[in-house]
Amino acid sequence: MGRLDPNFEDETVIVTGSASGIGREVALRFGEAGASVVVADLDEEPKDGDVPTHERIEEAGGTAEYVETDVTDRDQLETLVEAAREFGGVDVMINNAGLIIPGSLRELTPEEFDSVFAVNARGVYFGTQVAANDMIDRGDPGCIINTASISSSHAQFDQVQYDASKGAVRMITRGSALELAEYGIRVNAVAPGQIATEFVEGWSDLAREMADEEEFVKPVPLDRAGTPADVAPAYLFLASEDAGYVTGELLFVDGGWQVI
Repeated sequence: MGRLDPNFEDETVIVTGSASGIGREVALRFGEAGASVVVADLDEEPKDGDVPTHERIEEAGGTAEYVETDVTDRDQLETLVEAAREFGGVDVMINNAGLIIPGSLRELTPEEFDSVFAVNARGVYFGTQVAANDMIDRGDPGCIINTASISSSHAQFDQVQYDASKGAVRMITRGSALELAEYGIRVNAVAPGQIATEFVEGWSDLAREMADEEEFVKPVPLDRAGTPADVAPAYLFLASEDAGYVTGELLFVDGGWQVI
């Protein structure tokens, strides 16, 4: 099969939560496609101890900058978007930073609940807000892509708080798409499934083992755990001109998990 070959030269892309995991792969792919990439995360170092994302992009001949960012702080999100002006201003805002704290409905603490929503819902809401305001102020509409989840529309055990926060991401995406359409700004979301990444410590290896031994709580029709490399192209497609008539969409990348 053929492959898309997107070109993002002369465009600036912000990716939150891009030190590791899906966000890292997304940032690297945009760097390969010619974009100037602003890598935003609390930590500069990847969880696997590899070379930092922005350095990896630069080593490959691309342009990137790391900005330490706590997405729960709106002021820091403003600073992040201002940093993108060094490269001409944000064209693509990817609100990817996420947090999961597993726990049963009966046992989760208010502090844990607030932490999950602060990153997953508040971070996406205000990341969308500050990026949209900057695009409108510059008169240069771009696009916004949020990281949702299969949890945006499907319940999972011991994840009521996470499911609810990702359900919020879905509706922030849809509502923002409706409100920002008049400015030419598209807003979409990618919903990854069971992805082998260190989002939760040890999950990468566990996901692969579960797939190999067919022990997923719910079967994956494509019969394997996904990888960040499986998910990243969806972001490039949604950011490209090929998706110019797509907004308010939740694009599942889950190996068919949600169709069963």
